[in-house]
Amino acid sequence: MNKKLLILFVFLMGNSWFYAQGPGRERIKTLKVAFITERVGLTAKEAQTFWPIYNEYDETLEAIRRRERLELRSQIAMIQDLSDTESSALLDKFLATQKEKHEAEQDFIAKIRNVLSPKKTVLLLKAEEDFKRRLLQQMRKRRGGG
Repeated sequence: MNKKLLILFVFLMGNSWFYAQGPGRERIKTLKVAFITERVGLTAKEAQTFWPIYNEYDETLEAIRRRERLELRSQIAMIQDLSDTESSALLDKFLATQKEKHEAEQDFIAKIRNVLSPKKTVLLLKAEEDFKRRLLQQMRKRRGGG
């Protein structure tokens, strides 16, 4: 059970540093907007409708991540001392949070399908993953990790 919690901890902390607040966050957001706009090939009309929906979705996910970090941080700090019941409750919280993220994504895609073609919607999903990958690569380079 403790190995599962350790894996959960590593996963959560890995995601949380990526979305950390700070002055670089706005720069990253600006780069992401440009990257997605170019990769998806958004027209001016599409962009005008798309970005408010996307920003709402992004804010929803950030609120979920922030709550996830706050709720789980204190329990993760004492991970070795958790009972099976407490560990089970922590896993239940994790699963509920994952479900909430999934529902937010489904809602977002349902809204976006009314704005973008199916092909551009798939290009958006790929562009988001590509952007994350590039950002992680840049961060590793800056830290000397290759």
